[in-house]
Amino acid sequence: MQQMSVIMSFCVITVFMAIGDVVSNKTKAFVPSVFVAATLFLFGFWTFVPSNVDIIAGLGMPVALMAMYLLLVHMGTLMSLKELVSEWKTITIALCGIGGMVGVLLTLGRLFVAKEAIIVGTPPLTGGIVAAIMMNQAATEKGLTTLAILAIVMYVMQGFVGYPLTALALKKEGKRLLSIYHNGGEELEKLQVNSKSNKQTAETRGRFQFIPPLPDSYQTTFMLLAKTGLVAWAAVGASALINDFISKFVLCLIFGVIAAEIGFLERKPLNKSGSFGYLMLSLMAYVFVALAKATPAMLTQMAGDLVIIIIIGVIGMGIASMIVGKLLGYSKAMAFALTLTALYGFPPNYILTEEAARALADNPEEFNFLMDHMLPKMLVGGFTTVTVASVIIAGIFVKML
Repeated sequence: MQQMSVIMSFCVITVFMAIGDVVSNKTKAFVPSVFVAATLFLFGFWTFVPSNVDIIAGLGMPVALMAMYLLLVHMGTLMSLKELVSEWKTITIALCGIGGMVGVLLTLGRLFVAKEAIIVGTPPLTGGIVAAIMMNQAATEKGLTTLAILAIVMYVMQGFVGYPLTALALKKEGKRLLSIYHNGGEELEKLQVNSKSNKQTAETRGRFQFIPPLPDSYQTTFMLLAKTGLVAWAAVGASALINDFISKFVLCLIFGVIAAEIGFLERKPLNKSGSFGYLMLSLMAYVFVALAKATPAMLTQMAGDLVIIIIIGVIGMGIASMIVGKLLGYSKAMAFALTLTALYGFPPNYILTEEAARALADNPEEFNFLMDHMLPKMLVGGFTTVTVASVIIAGIFVKML
């Protein structure tokens, strides 16, 4: 395959994502942009797109890793300390959803798929690339070449199920929230007690601010990026000090919350610096390039096991999350959506939430209301499943193989 130029690679990536935006807009987020873009990348890798298209365009590692750090700090500034602590229900629902997935696969799943395939395929389905790599290496060491490939294919393909299901769940939840928003009354008051109001969202000053805000004339692109970078650097350093007992990605989110609360960092710093879109592009390009590993031959070889494991796992996840969600006062749609983050993590969870809110909202007030009540749950759900639960489950399942 002929090597692409830098600008051609950049255009391929951005055009694929732009087409996704157009389709999502035309279908009112019924077909999410990330699903369309992932499909285009998959077929692109099978035809003319090189597997390192992100690196050629200057969007691969380490740019993607830097983007992850900065974006997570940015997401933290959208939340408050009180709100972060209050998401214990979200964490409980997410963990129970993962438990339901694992339980159903280890019981019902073994009636349809070999035990070894269940053991190798389940951890990647519950989370991110770390779990997939752990199972891939374990299967390789056992000489199970096909199953080693299954672990990677599971990781790169699960989003094709997670994206549309999440879009549907978030739209249903969004419609429910807007109905409450317009009807007002006791239900709306209860929502506002449990979450920050639109006015609080727009505040530039944190609740516990003791650092005075910078004058507007000093809030330049470089100043905002520098402060965001310093917070991310502190989070990564803190994670290293405790030997990654808490993931550096989780700490970036938490440090972002704290930095905004004390006034060191402005709310939405990457939006104000004009850097948010480019950093999101870098990170999403890196995520989609994982699809280059899913060749037609690989998919054909393990299509049966792949489909069965995903279907049964998602059913188990859905049942468990909805039952626990109902007990904790969440709607079935929201409980299912936040648990589905296990199938893709960050940043797709942010993009899917924003798309659903934009498709349903008729004005900025409605959009902010939807984001305030859905985004924190989706972010916390993603970290619970992908960052924490999946690695623990992978560590257990490696010993079972």
